[in-house]
Amino acid sequence: MTAGGSMWLDREAGPVVRPYALTRGRTQAQGPALGLIDMVVVASPQVADARGLGPEHRRLLDLCQRPAAIADIASETDLPLGVVRVLLGDLRERGLISISSPAGRGGPAENVLRSVLDGLRAL
Repeated sequence: MTAGGSMWLDREAGPVVRPYALTRGRTQAQGPALGLIDMVVVASPQVADARGLGPEHRRLLDLCQRPAAIADIASETDLPLGVVRVLLGDLRERGLISISSPAGRGGPAENVLRSVLDGLRAL
């Protein structure tokens, strides 16, 4: 506060909440790791019980009504990606959303790479 008693932010800015407060100090989502291109969608619109959820969790549920990538969700919320991952992990643990990874996320199989290499050597 300044000598005049005014705050650094104007009233329209609203309250400032640090990211670690939103995640209660957690830096990793519970369960399997979440990738940038993993698709998120509400598990069932009828099951989406928002009781006990904070406004950030509710906002994420609203954004997940249609399938969306985690990177897209983070850009829509203006929250850091790490915070979005932790909050999505919370929703996943409550069974409110489902998260699916794209096929082949682990990379190509070894036999495919060997076939490509053999083909290149044959050239």
